[in-house]
Amino acid sequence: MSEKRWQDVLFSQGFGTRRVCLGLIQQGLVTHNGEEVEDPDAWVETDDLFFTVQGERWPYHDHAYLMLHKPAGTECSQKASLYPSIYTLLPSPLRQRGGGAAAGVQAVGRLDQDTTGLLILSDDGKFIHRLTSPKHHVPKVYEVTTKHPLDASQIERLVAGVGLDDDPKPVAAHAAVQTGTHTLTLTLTQGKYHQVKRMLAAVSNRVEGLHRSQIGSLTLADLPEGAWRWLTPDEVKQVSAKT
Repeated sequence: MSEKRWQDVLFSQGFGTRRVCLGLIQQGLVTHNGEEVEDPDAWVETDDLFFTVQGERWPYHDHAYLMLHKPAGTECSQKASLYPSIYTLLPSPLRQRGGGAAAGVQAVGRLDQDTTGLLILSDDGKFIHRLTSPKHHVPKVYEVTTKHPLDASQIERLVAGVGLDDDPKPVAAHAAVQTGTHTLTLTLTQGKYHQVKRMLAAVSNRVEGLHRSQIGSLTLADLPEGAWRWLTPDEVKQVSAKT
């Protein structure tokens, strides 16, 4: 059983500075089990805690683990330059969790601005490292549309390994399955810069469309483009399990 003071609960979940959190309570904008929270220093059990701030219901989480269906034309950067940031798709508390210089959830790896699909976000540094470290070989599945027709030799080369300019060793796909004349499903266990596009270029083709459909055992299912949701505890365990 874990307990926190109400002011600390709000602060840890990203509802602003401690002074702002105090003000939310004093203004009667925080409720629990249908009743206003009146004492900011009152202790509350955080296990399975739900509370309401300004009419919106929130769950308490020690760490945030989310999935987001990234739309095209968005950047995976807190300070986007040319396109809107994916973080604008999230409510403010998720962008402010924990306070400090590194506040809020962070994308676990990035997708290019024109790439769509599954993104995982978290404020748990160990979890982020686990999913992004090449030592752990977390598979990521991409649906690729190419400019030119695919042939068997290109698929074979992608699996056997192709040379990339910045890597002394050939980089190979974990799996590559052609699904149409211009489409394939590509599974990678590494995360290099523009890797899918560069691998297709290395076999004399070009990526015209790219969608990440799966990370580990996690899929988008029916999550709409531009939407997000919390991961369940079982999903967090599954996606971070050793392979």
